Amino acid sequence: MDKFDRTLPVGEVFLVDGKTVHVADEGDGPAVVLLHGASGHLRDMTFDLTRRLNAAGYRTLAFDRPGLGYSERLHRRGESPQEQARHLAKALGDRGVERAIIVGHSYGGAVALAWALERPDQAAGIVTLGGASMVWEGGLGAWYAIASSRIGGATVVPLAVALVPQSKAEEFTTTLFAPDAVPEGYLDYVGTDLTLRASQARTNAQQVNGLKRHIRKMTEGYPGLTQPIELLHGTADTIVPIDVHARPLSQLLQNGNLVEMPGVGHMPHHADPDAVVAAVNRAARAAGLR
Repeated sequence: MDKFDRTLPVGEVFLVDGKTVHVADEGDGPAVVLLHGASGHLRDMTFDLTRRLNAAGYRTLAFDRPGLGYSERLHRRGESPQEQARHLAKALGDRGVERAIIVGHSYGGAVALAWALERPDQAAGIVTLGGASMVWEGGLGAWYAIASSRIGGATVVPLAVALVPQSKAEEFTTTLFAPDAVPEGYLDYVGTDLTLRASQARTNAQQVNGLKRHIRKMTEGYPGLTQPIELLHGTADTIVPIDVHARPLSQLLQNGNLVEMPGVGHMPHHADPDAVVAAVNRAARAAGLR
């Protein structure tokens, strides 16, 4: 055990096609899958949102996406949203769930939309929270290219994560939530142990570095989606800007509903969790799950 292995699983770890999958499965009622964003793990969802959804009468299944948290990598090339969706769809089936509302934050929003494209029989409805969904201009910066390469992943990433002080982790979290405040106790609960593991940093960099080309392919299928799709997006989100993602996506969808959240940043499920519960309610009713 190294110094970044102190955050313990909060759910169950089981095997899907020989790969470990970590899920926090709680509550009773229609199933709601929760998918975290880049650099994260399922504790972002279990901090507060699962409790609210359970109280609203839903069964929540918060997953660590492949290669992050306590879910194992599928391969070493950076799992696409489509690959992640297919793998987690098998995991959901193994939990006895035939249809569910799929909720995804940021990168998890791309996986949720890929789930709708790959398994429309299972993805009864979609809710994206600051979801990455459309092709953007420009690149992502040198870090992702270096960290996702074989040499950079083996040399630069371990050195970088070893040198990150706690103050930098706190600064990053503040930036991630801005202009909204970080909820009290959030960083202590979510921790930095898993995020600052070299293996997770490499996996995350590879997934993010390849996201643009995978989304380009996904956009071809968006007009054919028939599920109810709720798009919750903060107007002050500078990480996944609403003008680039949710607004143009809403124009492509048959049953899309864009909820613009004035002044909210990149973490709408923490800034206004009641809005998320309301969106899940709308999607569940439209899908016939409620």
